[in-house]
Amino acid sequence: MPAVTTERRGGISIIRINRPERLNAISQAVAVEMQQAFKAFDADPEQKVAILSSVGTRAFSSGADVSDLPELWRAIPSVGFQTEKPIIAATTGWVVGGGIVMVMMCDMLVSTEDTQFYYPEAKLGTTAGGISSLAGRIPHHLAMEIMLLGAKIPAKRAYDVGFVNRLVPNGEHEAEALAMAEQLLDSAPLVIGALKRLVAEVLPAGPIERMVGISQTIAGVRQSEDLQEGIQAWKEKRKPRFKGR
Repeated sequence: MPAVTTERRGGISIIRINRPERLNAISQAVAVEMQQAFKAFDADPEQKVAILSSVGTRAFSSGADVSDLPELWRAIPSVGFQTEKPIIAATTGWVVGGGIVMVMMCDMLVSTEDTQFYYPEAKLGTTAGGISSLAGRIPHHLAMEIMLLGAKIPAKRAYDVGFVNRLVPNGEHEAEALAMAEQLLDSAPLVIGALKRLVAEVLPAGPIERMVGISQTIAGVRQSEDLQEGIQAWKEKRKPRFKGR
């Protein structure tokens, strides 16, 4: 059974975490498959809008799976994958830990009335740091309440401060997200892409976002054919023949 599923409805992709028996905890498989699903969405010219959701009603995600810790960055929009197409998150039930990081990096957010946002890392004695970007997306003091006190924030409060775009009755989060996605299908893709690029220059990049970006740049060099050619040329005492790949 895949840890992440993709359903296509015309030009809309609904990408769901598929571990309801584990409250959609983010395992290594979820992180990898989420990254793959969004890269496939971005590469498909027929797909214009993505909805990030989950299977089941108890939790959008209970956060990182402590029994199978993921490389969480892979599942984070604008960190593990890039796209100029819009992403709408749709949540119900608990949104815990890394689940908050995932949805806060989407372009818009629909939540059911029973959605609860909870970030318990300070109580567990660990953090990956990605949550720090929350302070650039909601009022500073509320962000610190979530991070430092581990306060449980109901969807209504998140809606009141502008973190949630639409607050809907339980069970209607995907329907509302689909309605928003249908509106986006009527918008100009070039304008949407341009606005996303411009907004990315306005929103502050958190330390984890910067670190991952740097790491990926360095990894591209370390995994290149040119590096192997350079090492081989040095061993053979000849001039290297670099190909830029």
